[in-house]
Amino acid sequence: MKSNMPASSWKKPIHILAFGFGAGASPKAPGTMGTLIAVPIFLLFADLPLWIYLVLVLLVCVAGIYICDRCASDLQVHDHSGIVWDEIAGFLITMIAVPVNLWTVLLGFLLFRLFDIWKPWPITYLDRHVKGGFGIMIDDVIAGLFAWLILFPLSIYVF
Repeated sequence: MKSNMPASSWKKPIHILAFGFGAGASPKAPGTMGTLIAVPIFLLFADLPLWIYLVLVLLVCVAGIYICDRCASDLQVHDHSGIVWDEIAGFLITMIAVPVNLWTVLLGFLLFRLFDIWKPWPITYLDRHVKGGFGIMIDDVIAGLFAWLILFPLSIYVF
């Protein structure tokens, strides 16, 4: 199978980040692969105090604007399907203050993917009308917030 990541991108560290350390190079379902790579990143952050977790998520999101913009500009494609840094950020948002167990991680993964693929309003609008790195990031940030709005209450009352 052919990689979704241009060969020249393997030489640029910012592209490797944008492509989720290579997860976005998957020729099939690169967004899902990007979300999968977010799971171990989440598990590394999960035991940190909440305020540190939130600062790290904010840094991932702010850095993502630059990382995604730079990669998209270099590739001359607005939102190349292999750019998955935004999926990493979205999943980390989904998991804010959620207890860590198999069920919450699995449900968080599924909810985030659902909103990222379905793109209900305003996600679709933002995806179509906001350009650059901010545009690449914002739809996944909102998808992560939507998923969190379902997962967080469930994690309190069910898990």
